[in-house]
Amino acid sequence: MKAIGLLSGGLDSTLAVRMVVDQGIDVIAVKFTSPFCQCDSGGCCHAAVQAQRMGVPLKTMAKGDDYLDVVRHPPHGWGSAMNPCIDCRIFMLRKTKAYMEEVGAAFLFTGEVLGQRPMSQHRRAIRQIEQESGLEGKIVRPLSAQHFPPTEAEVRGWIDREKLLAITGRSRKAQITLAAQLDIRDYPCPAGGCLLTDASFSARLRDLFAHQKQVSMQDVRLLKIGRHFRFERSKVVCGRDQAENDALGKFQATAGVLLEAIGCAGPTVLLPDAPNDATLRFAASVTAAYSRATTEEVSILCRAAGTAQTIVVPKLNRSMLTPFLV
Repeated sequence: MKAIGLLSGGLDSTLAVRMVVDQGIDVIAVKFTSPFCQCDSGGCCHAAVQAQRMGVPLKTMAKGDDYLDVVRHPPHGWGSAMNPCIDCRIFMLRKTKAYMEEVGAAFLFTGEVLGQRPMSQHRRAIRQIEQESGLEGKIVRPLSAQHFPPTEAEVRGWIDREKLLAITGRSRKAQITLAAQLDIRDYPCPAGGCLLTDASFSARLRDLFAHQKQVSMQDVRLLKIGRHFRFERSKVVCGRDQAENDALGKFQATAGVLLEAIGCAGPTVLLPDAPNDATLRFAASVTAAYSRATTEEVSILCRAAGTAQTIVVPKLNRSMLTPFLV
C-alpha cells in the first residue's frame, strides 16, 4: 500500500508521516517550496532532514509563477495579510492529487489539526477545500481523524482508524508529548513560516502587484532583500549589509543598474529595470544617503550591462527618503 503525505517539516506533518509509516504503509512525502517560505531553501523547514530520518523519499514541488495568480486574486480571499490560505491549500492538494495518480498511491494524508489554524482548518473550510481539490472524503488526517467521518482509506482498511488520534485546537501539548514518545526531535517552532502572513512583506507585495502587471517568483525573491523604495513607478532596492549587497549583485538583469558610492563604504543599490534620468538620480541619492561619505556631495558609480557612468549627487538626510519607502 502506497500513500502520499504532505510534509512541511513542521511538527504536525512530521508526526503524521511517522504515524502512517508505523502502520507499515509505503509513504512518499511531498514538500512544496516557494520564496514565501521564511526558511532557507536547502532542507526547507526541516522537511529533508525529517524525511531522511524516517526513511521516506521526499518529492519537492516548487510553487511556480502560476501560484502568483492565486496570491494576487484568491477566490476565497486573504487572511490577516496577503495569505490566501484556503486557495493555497486547494492549489497544493490539486498538484498532489495529480502526483498521487502518477505514482499510483492509494490515498493522501496531511498533518492538519482541526481548529488549529483559523482560516483553513475549521470544518467548513476543510470541507470546501476537499470538494474544490477533488479529494472529498479521501484525505486522511492522522492527528485529528477521530473528529471526522471515516475516509475511503479507513473504510477500506488501508489504514487502521483505531490507531489515529483526536487532537484539536491550537495547543501543541499533545503533539509535543507524542513527539517525545516517538523520539522525534529538532522540529521547528510552531509559529509558522509563511511570509504572506507578515504585514511588512505583504505591503511590499501589494506595492509590486500595483505597479507591475507581470510578476515572477524572481521578483518575489527580491522583496526579501534590502530596503525598498518606490520612485514614480520604478523600484529601488538598497542593501543593508554585505550579504544583501552581494545578493543584489546577483539580481542585476540585462536592463538593470547597480550603484555604489566611490571612495567610501556604502550599500549596493539595484534598479531592476532600465531607469530614466530622474529615477537614476533618485537611486544615486539613496546610495549616497546610506553611504559613509562625510562630504556634502558623493560620486556614485552606476553600472549597467557593458556600460558605466558616474553621477555626483548631494548627500541627503535619510529622513527625506522616508516617504518613498515601501
